[in-house]
Amino acid sequence: MFVILVYDVNTKRVNKVLKKARKYLNWVQNSVLEGEISEANYRKLKMELQNVINEEEDSCLFYTFRTTKYSQRESLGIKKGGDDVII
Repeated sequence: MFVILVYDVNTKRVNKVLKKARKYLNWVQNSVLEGEISEANYRKLKMELQNVINEEEDSCLFYTFRTTKYSQRESLGIKKGGDDVII
């Protein structure tokens, strides 16, 4: 599956969340990662993030797609992160 992760966490936890998420996904922009991931790794990622964030202060949004066949990504302005994966 293809996943886009968007997170908004307290500055104390930003580096921890980014480090955990980069084990599974590609960083593309501040607080945004994306990439192909297996069901098992998706569950592991969510569990690892749940152990890091404070659910009363932080949020992580996951957008999941079965296929990227009918999608595309457009970018304006400076490019951040990797360009390896394009939806």
